[in-house]
Amino acid sequence: MSDLYRSALSARLAKLPADIPSKNDDGEEESADSLSSLPGSGLGPPAMQKDPNSAFSTISAKNFFVQALQVALPGRNLDCRMYYTPPVEANGTVMVCQHGAGYSGLTFACMAKEITDMTRGECGVLAIDARRHGKTVSTLKQEDEDLSIGILVDDFVEVIQTIYPDPHVSPTLILIGHSMGGSIATRACTILLDGMYKIGGVAVLDVVEGSAIEALPYMNSLLNARPDGFDSVEEAVEWHVTTNAIRNSTSARISIPSIISPSGSSSPNIPPFIWRTPLRSTASYWKSWFVGLSSKFLSVRTARLLVLAGTDRLDKELMIGQMQGKFQMIVVPGTGHMLHEDDPTRLAEIMVDFWRRNERLMLGIKKVGDS
Repeated sequence: MSDLYRSALSARLAKLPADIPSKNDDGEEESADSLSSLPGSGLGPPAMQKDPNSAFSTISAKNFFVQALQVALPGRNLDCRMYYTPPVEANGTVMVCQHGAGYSGLTFACMAKEITDMTRGECGVLAIDARRHGKTVSTLKQEDEDLSIGILVDDFVEVIQTIYPDPHVSPTLILIGHSMGGSIATRACTILLDGMYKIGGVAVLDVVEGSAIEALPYMNSLLNARPDGFDSVEEAVEWHVTTNAIRNSTSARISIPSIISPSGSSSPNIPPFIWRTPLRSTASYWKSWFVGLSSKFLSVRTARLLVLAGTDRLDKELMIGQMQGKFQMIVVPGTGHMLHEDDPTRLAEIMVDFWRRNERLMLGIKKVGDS
């Protein structure tokens, strides 16, 4: 079973208490951007007040992406943040990455740098902050808090259509999604294909519909295991590393600052830094993110890849699909739910190999995983 589901069961057994207009910037401020997939990727004791540890200080994302873009999406009432390293050739390939619930596009920073280095720039990477996450902000006076899957998919599609308005000259796109982001990428794929975009494949990271839905009743217990906030950014990073929520301190120092924000409160009962995306408020949408994911994943008209942190119990549809060779599955040992942060080099190798194996599709040759 997945690392996420194991964490949910651990929480259950422990009987925890229930309860801006388009513009560029140079990325210097990327000390606070990241998203999570499903709530509660790590368990641990509440953070205790202490002096900031410089070993967990913020690392800027400027050396991991070429651009940090803030792009207006008027039709979605959003000012959307994305991180982009374009391919060296305009007609190359771009891996489009969507994070999970609670994190941001910077969760892919280390993996993105590895991909561009391994391919010598032939593959670019575009990582997107979803609504209510990272530095994507609403242009409405009162933010629309709807995080249902249909809204998130439409946001994703409009980002692609804004960045690449002409599908006939767009780069080939490989869609990558972690947890909740995997559902977004999978569902968006069909819409983009119908819009004549060239899709070289869909990769879903550490989410299986059956396991995700089974874990949902225990998500509040997982959230109860998290601190309400932190005394400093360094403390937030340290908590994620010491609890093994993220096992790579370098990646955590890039991504975690973007998932917290200053509380602005002088109350001693409210920590100086709180979660940017209050995951409890998204509970009504959790089920919509995952129901039907397996069938949609198996039916997309492109190459399919499932990457897991542990040997998961595939649901019936995926089990049959795997036996029929409809998708490629890879297990990455020694990682947790944030496998792309835990071992970005291995994930980059997997994604580059996936790209190379399916590149021939664009020349009319049947791709791996296609029926």
